[in-house]
Amino acid sequence: MVKSFRVSDLQTLLASMGRSKSGLKQDLVGRALRLVQTEYSPELLKNGADYLNGISKPIPTPAPEVKLVPLPFYQTLETLLPPTELIAQNNEKLQDSQCIFELTPNQADQIRNASELRPGIRSIQVVLRLCYTDSIGVQEDQYPPNIAVKGYYPSNKPGVEPRRPCRPVNITPWLHLSNATNRVTVTWGNFGKRYSVAVYLVRVFTAADLFSQLKHCSVESAEHCRERIQDKLRFDPESEIATTGLRVSLICPLVKMRLGVPCRVLTCAHLQCFDAVFFLQMNEKKPTWTCPVCDKPAPFELLTIDGLLSEILKETSEDIEEIEYLTDGSWRPIRDEKERDRERERSNTPEYPVVDIYIPEANGHSPAHSSTSLTGKSGSSSVGMAGVTGGPAVTPAGGAVVDLTLDSSSEEEGGGAGGDSEDTEDSADSPAPKRGRYNYDKDLVTAY
Repeated sequence: MVKSFRVSDLQTLLASMGRSKSGLKQDLVGRALRLVQTEYSPELLKNGADYLNGISKPIPTPAPEVKLVPLPFYQTLETLLPPTELIAQNNEKLQDSQCIFELTPNQADQIRNASELRPGIRSIQVVLRLCYTDSIGVQEDQYPPNIAVKGYYPSNKPGVEPRRPCRPVNITPWLHLSNATNRVTVTWGNFGKRYSVAVYLVRVFTAADLFSQLKHCSVESAEHCRERIQDKLRFDPESEIATTGLRVSLICPLVKMRLGVPCRVLTCAHLQCFDAVFFLQMNEKKPTWTCPVCDKPAPFELLTIDGLLSEILKETSEDIEEIEYLTDGSWRPIRDEKERDRERERSNTPEYPVVDIYIPEANGHSPAHSSTSLTGKSGSSSVGMAGVTGGPAVTPAGGAVVDLTLDSSSEEEGGGAGGDSEDTEDSADSPAPKRGRYNYDKDLVTAY
């Protein structure tokens, strides 16, 4: 009798019993027969009797259709169980609900033949998603408290609301890859909020896969980027402040390293970019999809690669960490202020002369001289000390010894070596100057 049902009748019957209504008629008939044979219940008999007797039942008000937000790393291939509300069976805080669905031979083959992303993880998976039961807008994944799927806790701690972004739960390892009915038990906390559960057959992408899609499908040309810059720097007569340039850092705000592939969000007002590879890798581990510059939503479909900044990164050296966009769309590198000050100091450093000091030993001989220089270099000019008793003399290094005790008038009168006889007699009668322990005049100072 079940085989004589129309497809619409079979779908209505299976939907009323919480079963999947997708597939061909023979798949629907098989599910209905298994319901009659394995799950004998008064409710099922009543529903079956209504169909067999041709009694038209009042169509119940359909539950609000819940739509889950699409996920960049998961491509939905088929819906195995549409979003279904988790119904509490009693007043207990912990509730158990079963997700019952089947895999077609084609779906099972897809899973078996899928490539491995890493050992034990295939690219084709069956995932379970949970969200709030709300028909307004699209719903993000949200775990109920105390969520557990076959003993596996997707949240951080049992009994605690998850803090990390909720993700689909891979239930492929617990399934029968055959025509057998799969039953997955979901344990959840009943604390007043309404939740729905859904099961999908998906293809899982990696960060490298999404980066490949981004490079082929979403690259903004350099010309378009220049037009965007000119629009931002265009003079506004109503504004009291005129902007003549915009500075952009070449350092990624995520990892504090030089940008490799500059990326930004089309809806963001800033020109600052972040590295596309690191951004996708971080969202693969923790899917927040938030702009690291302004903290606004940054969905994958709105990401774009900046073609102009990509060219600038190729043309500049590694030591350039910042550039400035000008009003005509051109740009100039911004060098570090410290580096510029360092170069200025190197170019303006004067050269100072070297002073050599000689200290005679007790025997009157001059030892090897020591050099002192303000610039750290040794030179040929020097000032020495020697045991000379009379006027100017020449040191071993070529310096002159001058008696600084003589005033200018005595020097003029004496005229150096050609003075008069009175001065000669006075000098002969005067006592000899005092000498120190090193046999040189105390009143003599060596000058250059």
